[in-house]
Amino acid sequence: MTKPVLVDASITQADVAPLTVRVGAEIRNVRLSGDLPHAVVAGINDLLLRHKVVFFRDQGHLDDAEQQRFARLLGDLVPHPTQGPVAGTASILELDSSRGGGRADQWHTDVTFVDAYPKFSVLRGVVIPPVGGDTIWANTTAAYESLPTALKLLADNLWAVHSNAYDYAAARPRATDAEKKHFDEVFTSTVYETEHPVVRVHPETGERTLLLGNFVQRFVGLSKNDSQKLYEVFQSYVTAPENTVRWRWRAGDVAIWDNRATQHYAVNDYGDGHRVVRRATVDGDVPVGIDGRRSATRTKVAKPATAKAA
Repeated sequence: MTKPVLVDASITQADVAPLTVRVGAEIRNVRLSGDLPHAVVAGINDLLLRHKVVFFRDQGHLDDAEQQRFARLLGDLVPHPTQGPVAGTASILELDSSRGGGRADQWHTDVTFVDAYPKFSVLRGVVIPPVGGDTIWANTTAAYESLPTALKLLADNLWAVHSNAYDYAAARPRATDAEKKHFDEVFTSTVYETEHPVVRVHPETGERTLLLGNFVQRFVGLSKNDSQKLYEVFQSYVTAPENTVRWRWRAGDVAIWDNRATQHYAVNDYGDGHRVVRRATVDGDVPVGIDGRRSATRTKVAKPATAKAA
């Protein structure tokens, strides 16, 4: 049974159980709420910077409103740029496997198709299938540090175009009709195209981290074909098993990750099982490359209503 944190409490070393050396830790004896003392919130922030993703069991007392109140302690909240929030909330995004868009089974960093993509994501398990439905996170700082020197030099000088409009059928050939409809009419209701450095400097730690994921369409100055080959090389370092951690969800669990230093993948291995998770998103800042240049959104186009209805 999780015990509540006292008003004057802080997170101790005994409350933190690292899950791997490179990424992930479970934090125990913390009852998340919008009333957590500053010392505890600061401790969670520090642990996020160190472990990249942290997990809390037995948070079944949280509802949408309290999840938002807690997440707001970590920064200003923002809704998804194209998908509306859960009714009655300002920023909660629901991912429901029974509806279009609920199975995020591609390696990605959240919402990198905009310039100031999210800082942190706070995900709550609502309905968890009896078998499967894990999520895997990868440490993209460790991935950068693992690169051979020659690949680091190449990555340091590359920029990539990210967009929410991509070849969905190729990326998800087994997608249902509902998922395809959601992608066409909701997820890409406004099309964004943003240029980011492949290596961003983390604004709080100063670490270099690879900024990739499935929203990358091509590298600036390279053909689509060359970009794909090079992307696969860099991405292989991100998803190397030693840079990842896998979480087996239970209803009431909460995962929080540093979206500036991770990618994640929701494993689609639960068949017709039902999986519902809800996410609060903390606003981020515009990435800066190692040369000091800042990311920029080049295109933001709303689809005409006739196109969405087609």
